Amino acid sequence: MIAFVFPGQGSQFAGMGKDLAENFSVAREVFEEANEALGFDLASLCFNGPDEDLRLTTNTQPAILTVSIAALRVLQQETGLQPAYAAGHSLGEFSALVCAGTLAFADAVRTVRKRGAFMQEAVPVGVGSMAAMMGLEDGAIDGICAEAAQGEVVSPANFNSPGQVVIAGHASAVDRAIELAKAAGAKRALPLPVSAPFHCSLMKPAGDRLAEVLAAINFAPMQVPVVSNVEALPNADMARVMGLLVQQVSAPVRWDESVIKMSELGVERFIEIGPGKVLSGLIKRIAKGAVIQNVEDVASLKKL
Repeated sequence: MIAFVFPGQGSQFAGMGKDLAENFSVAREVFEEANEALGFDLASLCFNGPDEDLRLTTNTQPAILTVSIAALRVLQQETGLQPAYAAGHSLGEFSALVCAGTLAFADAVRTVRKRGAFMQEAVPVGVGSMAAMMGLEDGAIDGICAEAAQGEVVSPANFNSPGQVVIAGHASAVDRAIELAKAAGAKRALPLPVSAPFHCSLMKPAGDRLAEVLAAINFAPMQVPVVSNVEALPNADMARVMGLLVQQVSAPVRWDESVIKMSELGVERFIEIGPGKVLSGLIKRIAKGAVIQNVEDVASLKKL
């Protein structure tokens, strides 16, 4: 059984997708559709950068989504492979929903550009932050966040793999949590270079604004169940998609549980589709023994 998984923010790099667009018309068509939907040359940004523009959340989100769907279309055309399940990390859940056929690509790329803006605008720059914690149990991190809060917000944002959790919240509370984690014996506890505290309650205003955008979209029946970040369970009901995407903005990404659930359901092969191999590295630590492959360019496609 195969699962297709799609990366989130942080996987972007200048040059991503260029190889596929130069070699496959189906990939070029995806970039052209994105350019048309957004009204600017996203393809050029993906292929040429500059990196500082690619790092802007409003650009990062549609760029990664577009490269992921270009790679998906090439994979489908060249191999005919079909997944039993799809899943994505944060932003990648939108790519998974396009893969499942419930969300049209043009709608998805416009929505994630707005989602990026809403998430950036929810908290003024410098007020919030995120930090990675390595080598502590989930329960210990819950306790550290509770102690560090002191009336502010700080909570787990991404459960990425065993012993790797990202926290988010008010910058001062995150700083306190870093010191407490070090004192508790964390292998590493370090701030992340992000522009906003994603996946915590400070993002609630962004979720409310996203709900208004999603309410105008027509979702189609799902051809493949998508394992949601919020529940870490497969969802095949298109009527639930909007609510799960709204919750996802301020809820933690339960990636480790999602991979475990797919493994329990019989998935033995995970194919990461899109730029980079971040998820492949995480899955290797979660689903030991699973076959893990990726498609991001011609070389990785040939290898697959």
